Amino acid sequence: MKLNNAYCSDKYQYTMGKSFYETGRKDRIAVFNLFYRVAPENNNWAVVSGTDEVIEMIEALGSEPEEFYEKFLPGEAYAEFRKYLATMKFTGSVYAMREGEIVFPNEPIITVVAPIIEAQVLETPMLCIMNHQMAVATKASRVCRATDHPVSEFGSRRAHGPWAATYGAKAAIIAGCASSSNILTGVLNGVPSTGTMAHSFVTSYGSNVEGEHHAFVDYIKTHMGENLILLIDTYDTLHCGVLNAIRSFRECGIDDNYKYGYGIRLDSGDLAYLSIKVRKILDEHGMKNCKIFATNALDEYLISDLERQGAKIDSYGVGDAIATSKAAPCFGNVYKLVQIDGDPVLKRSEDLIKLINPGFQITWRISVNDADNGECYEADVTCLRGDATDRKISSGRNFTIYDEIDRYKFKSFEKGGYTARPLQNEVIKDGKRVAPVHSLMEKKAFYEDTLHHFSPSERRLINPHYFKVDISDNLRDLKLKMIDKLNKEIEKFKID
Repeated sequence: MKLNNAYCSDKYQYTMGKSFYETGRKDRIAVFNLFYRVAPENNNWAVVSGTDEVIEMIEALGSEPEEFYEKFLPGEAYAEFRKYLATMKFTGSVYAMREGEIVFPNEPIITVVAPIIEAQVLETPMLCIMNHQMAVATKASRVCRATDHPVSEFGSRRAHGPWAATYGAKAAIIAGCASSSNILTGVLNGVPSTGTMAHSFVTSYGSNVEGEHHAFVDYIKTHMGENLILLIDTYDTLHCGVLNAIRSFRECGIDDNYKYGYGIRLDSGDLAYLSIKVRKILDEHGMKNCKIFATNALDEYLISDLERQGAKIDSYGVGDAIATSKAAPCFGNVYKLVQIDGDPVLKRSEDLIKLINPGFQITWRISVNDADNGECYEADVTCLRGDATDRKISSGRNFTIYDEIDRYKFKSFEKGGYTARPLQNEVIKDGKRVAPVHSLMEKKAFYEDTLHHFSPSERRLINPHYFKVDISDNLRDLKLKMIDKLNKEIEKFKID
């Protein structure tokens, strides 16, 4: 059976659906927000990836025969409901941030407006897609921001399955990686995949120094006209590996004039020390354009430390740290109902961080023009759609935003002194995709452009300066009013 991601779901989505269906509530118009509360690893923000796969998933809803539903909703009690599910297509609207967007906590990444039964069953597959890809994209962003040199993703063998490997590599490229070794990611997205050799290629020629030499020569001869990278640490990096690489390149006529590029890879040992020594040896033999590519369980912290030590590394390969978002493998997106039939709703919790923003929302990103740095992002503000702040921003008028907790912290923007763009745009309307199609390289370029509108202090990995993220007064007042009303009801509530 072919995997249909629309049904990578939890059963309780469908037990609730049966109740909505049989009580006549299935067509009530719900608004759900997908958002996260805290960025991983004390990061300032996260990177959006996965919205294209969410659109594909939603389009696949209702494409299975009735017999499919009987496998997880068996029995006569579910018979009528199964007939309904077999024809239930998504008919609502979806608003989403672009892939490559930079998003802050509590901002709606995806908003679903639809009959509640259609919106509810999307929760699990949507979170499955978005939590995986945003974990990988956010980690890739951190790794790539640790260096000015290219970073390649090659963690497929450590990923949590083929789907995770393929779409994780896509997310990594969006968030800054120069390339991926995953061929399926390359085929699906029309981009080249990258790869060199493994130690097994060298040892297949016998465990001896001459075998390493023959392996290098054969590899070069069978890949002329391509970028040539030789793995030099199979036996001894300095005493034979780099020397055999130089010898083999020379025998095959590869030098600094080779237009496709050439280099060596280090995969073990003290990478800072070895790269400095190897660089000196290569330069002494006239191979100044020979690049040094480093791998070996790297992450943003190790890369930062290598650069601090003056390592002579031109490019990095990062595997499991990115592919599994190793330090923070579980991303925290949630999917919460915020409005039903035009009435805002919220979830109250003893944990303050779990208190959600109610109502149908939109987030504006405010920019100002700096004489030295050009367009700079100044603040994000999430509003109720159509509230006073939303109207002022959309028409370019004066407005002021206040910190939700500390009202003495505020910022004013004058008419003509700022520009604003909405972060959520309609991607599905009346059940049909209306979003433009962007290539993987366009998504990557959008991320990189977005990143560089933030200040260097907001982009740093350790103790980043926190970007101003607020909600409108109307949204804040609505939330407080709803909490106050609910608290009073709870105080008075009793049963006999």
